[in-house]
Amino acid sequence: MRVYDKSVIKVNASTENKKVVLDAEGPLAPVAKPILKRINKIFQEEKPIHADEENIIFSTWAPPMPGEIFNRMISAQVASILKKRVPDQFSIGITTHCPYDCIHCGAAGTVADPILAYDEINSTIQQAIDLGSYYIAFDGGETLLRKDLEHMVEKVDKARAVAACFTSGFSLTEQRARDLKAAGLYAAHLSLDSPDEAEHDRVRGREGAFKNTVNGIEHVVNAGILADLFVVVSPHNIDDLNGFYNFAADMGMQEMSIYEIIAVGRWMDHEDEVISTKDVDRLGKFQNSMNKKEEGPRVTSFPNFMGPDQFGCFAGRRWMHATAGGDVLPCAYTPLSFGNIREEKLSTIWNRMGQHEAYKCSAEYCMMRNPEFRSKYIHSISPGTQLPLRMDKSMH
Repeated sequence: MRVYDKSVIKVNASTENKKVVLDAEGPLAPVAKPILKRINKIFQEEKPIHADEENIIFSTWAPPMPGEIFNRMISAQVASILKKRVPDQFSIGITTHCPYDCIHCGAAGTVADPILAYDEINSTIQQAIDLGSYYIAFDGGETLLRKDLEHMVEKVDKARAVAACFTSGFSLTEQRARDLKAAGLYAAHLSLDSPDEAEHDRVRGREGAFKNTVNGIEHVVNAGILADLFVVVSPHNIDDLNGFYNFAADMGMQEMSIYEIIAVGRWMDHEDEVISTKDVDRLGKFQNSMNKKEEGPRVTSFPNFMGPDQFGCFAGRRWMHATAGGDVLPCAYTPLSFGNIREEKLSTIWNRMGQHEAYKCSAEYCMMRNPEFRSKYIHSISPGTQLPLRMDKSMH
C-alpha cells in the first residue's frame, strides 16, 4: 500500500504476520532508509495493542493502519527526513481547574486568564491539523471539568486526525464515557501515581483519587475507548513498575505509557529528584520485557522512545502545546512561550519556534533534562515570575 507519494520519494506499507513493514523507493530512498529501518525495528520487535484482518493499532499514540491518518503519520516521518518540521502531536490545555493538588503538577503556576473559549480551541486545533498534526490531545487541569469536551472532540476532523484526552478519571461516569466515544474519542490517557491506593491519594492531595481513577478506567474500557495508563516515573515510584503493569492488565487497559518526571511547575526546585540515565536504561529493559509477552498491555517508555538510540526529543520539533491561556510551548513540560494564539496564527508561532537556536537542531534526549538548556533558559525564571516565560520574538 502506498502511504506517501512524491516524485523524490515514495513509501509503501505492507503487513507480515500482523506486523507493519515500510519500504521506500525513489531518488531520496537511500536517505530515508535509516529512519524507516528504525521504525520497522519498533514495529517488528514490539507488539501492537490490536491486530486483525482489517487493521493494526500499534499504540494509543498512533492512528490505525491502514487509513488516511496513518498515511499522514508516515508523511510526518518523511518530512522529518527532509528536514521539514511537522507538529505530529498537538496538545492543548482546555482548563487550569483541577480537583487535585498533585505534588508534582507541571502546570502549577501557569496563568490562564481568561481560559480559551470553545471557538478559540476549535480554531487552534484546525490550524494544527492544517500544519500536519494527526494526533490531537486535550489536556488540563482536569479535562472532564469542561462540559463541552465532547463537542470539542466531535469537532476534530476525523479524516485527518485522531482525538485523545488526558484525565485523572475524576467525574468520568458511564454516560460521559459513552458520550465521548460517540463524539469520536480515540484514546484516554488516565494518570496514576502509585498502584497503592493510599500513596496515590497522598500524591494527589485528595482522598478518593484512586477510586476515581479506577472507576474512570472501567467506564473508558467498557465504552470501547482505547485506555492507556499514563505513569509519570520518579525516583519515588520507579520500583513500582510491575505493580503499575499488573494494575493496567487487571483493568483491561491496552497500554501503559511511561513518562519521566520533569523539574517544572511544583517540581521546579527538585532537579535532584528526577530519573537518571541508569533509570532510563531500566525503563527500556522493562519495556522490552513486557512487550515480549503475548498477553497484557503494551508498554511505551517515552524516555527511551525519545532517547539517543531512537528519535530524540520531540519538543518544538515534532510536538507543540498550547496552554489554556493560549501560549504556545515546545511541549507541555517546557515553560517557554513563543507566542499566543489569540494574537497570531499558529503557523507563525510554529515557524518562530523552529528558528530559535534551541530548536534549530536535534536533541538526543529531553531538553528539560539538559543542564545547559536549563541553565540558559529555565534557571533565568525567578520565583514569582508569571509562567510560561515569553520568549523574545526577535530572538533566533
